Amino acid sequence: MVRKWKAVLGCAAGAMLVSTITVQAAQGDWLARARVVNISPDASSSALNIDINSKITPELDFSYFITRNFALELILATRKHEVTAGGAPVGSVKHLPPTLTLQYHFMPDSTAFRPYVGAGINYTNFSGVDLPGGLNVDRSSWGLAFQAGADIPLTKQWYLNVDIKKVYIRTDIKSGDTTVDTFKVDPLLVGVGVGYRF
Repeated sequence: MVRKWKAVLGCAAGAMLVSTITVQAAQGDWLARARVVNISPDASSSALNIDINSKITPELDFSYFITRNFALELILATRKHEVTAGGAPVGSVKHLPPTLTLQYHFMPDSTAFRPYVGAGINYTNFSGVDLPGGLNVDRSSWGLAFQAGADIPLTKQWYLNVDIKKVYIRTDIKSGDTTVDTFKVDPLLVGVGVGYRF
């Protein structure tokens, strides 16, 4: 009889846990943001003295709130940078750097200020590489990403957003199959924009 009641209580506890998880999942919703971002690379290379210029570009991201405090954010943008060597233009490179972060929102119910921090991973795909002397780069790069920002409610669904991200991007510069240098980009991204929650 005791075992029977333990089984019943165990089933009830399991049902409550499943119900809690389901309720938390049901709380999840979406926040889409459009930003204007200033990209400031902290670029360096050990041998070729290669650098890339800063850039202002549009950025789009989508956040899914797993719970009231935790959200996943996917950041999408494509950028083309001028490449310089010793300060002189020598070519260009385009890259697509989707970044996925897990965010913690400190005050999700605030009507004035909703700060957050995040950390995640960045994948960068390089394309449109135009470098002198037949030089090329590895087309894929993986690195960490960190961010901090805030959503400021304007209405029930519209937000003003400010956001700062540090993204770690590195690739090898190659001549044929030979690696001749390692190029570190590591940009700081400072953005401002608007968001719509639905």
